[in-house]
Amino acid sequence: MKFTSLLASAAMALGLATGAMAQDKTKVGFVYVGPVGDGGWTYEHNEGRLAVEEHFGDKVETVFVESVPEGPDAERVMTQMALEGADLIFTTSFGYMDPTINVAKKFPDVKFEHATGYKTAPNVSVYSARFYEGRAVQGLIAGSMTKSNIIGYIGSYPIPEVIRGINAAYLAAKEVNPDVEFKIVWAYTWFDPAKEADAAKVLIEQGADVILQHTDSTAPQAAAQEAGNVITFGQASDMSEYAPMPRVSSIIDNWAPYYIDRTQAVMDGTWETVNTWDGIGDGMVGIGEISDAVPADVKEKALALKDAIASGEYHPFTGPINKQDGSVWLAEGETADDGTLAGMNFYVEGLEGEIPQ
Repeated sequence: MKFTSLLASAAMALGLATGAMAQDKTKVGFVYVGPVGDGGWTYEHNEGRLAVEEHFGDKVETVFVESVPEGPDAERVMTQMALEGADLIFTTSFGYMDPTINVAKKFPDVKFEHATGYKTAPNVSVYSARFYEGRAVQGLIAGSMTKSNIIGYIGSYPIPEVIRGINAAYLAAKEVNPDVEFKIVWAYTWFDPAKEADAAKVLIEQGADVILQHTDSTAPQAAAQEAGNVITFGQASDMSEYAPMPRVSSIIDNWAPYYIDRTQAVMDGTWETVNTWDGIGDGMVGIGEISDAVPADVKEKALALKDAIASGEYHPFTGPINKQDGSVWLAEGETADDGTLAGMNFYVEGLEGEIPQ
């Protein structure tokens, strides 16, 4: 009997120890709008998740759900993560904003981090990157390299983040090439390779020899490669498998430092609601290697622009800049404030077409 009791006691102690170890782990969840293999947006968020695992080792457990539609299904996925013990949940797409807020109300002890949104709560932070800084660098290269003077732009949804990028790219392209023209196609998706490829083909048929994209797959790169003599830029990730042509550079989203920092804050009990919007200077926005397909003088100017933005010496939205209707937005030397940029719902002068409502 004593031996049996000893075994039972040992088993119970082992169970308690195992339970304590499991409880000691910080559980971090990630909700993705696309597949981790998209080669772009979700791929880089998942790289950030893997960096958290590598940094903290057995102190963390990470979980993720990929290809979650924006809307009610996102709320269900977040709720399930919270019920399964997540301490911190990153929701990585603009359309997850209201679902994140709704679920956070039900789980006040869980910390939530929403990417690219603007609604916060006592347990909800928001974070984004100043992608428009990278768009300005792309615009300079695009305006310098186009031979047809037509640049195609594939937009996902007409939200401020995407509109900012179009404006920044156009202004930079126009600065180096006054004859440049932008043609914009709205795909109404973040990730749909077929739609993205079709959009690229339409723009190429309309004379575009440069394609910019604010969608997540590599389909536009493949379409440009098939067409020949069309250049592209990697979106969110390097997409270097298409270098040196058609992909001549890229915007790279580097989420790892932020994810590690916020996970550490949960572990330390110092997490608090923040609104983070970092750019090239902070390392959240990277410029992928500029390939040899870009003339040396253009590469030099692009890198100089990158450095000027990183140091704060130059702002991509520096006046004089008018709105599309010709009204003055920024006077000579004036720079845009973050409030206007965060809610940007207008094109700058020179861009054609209307922003869909």
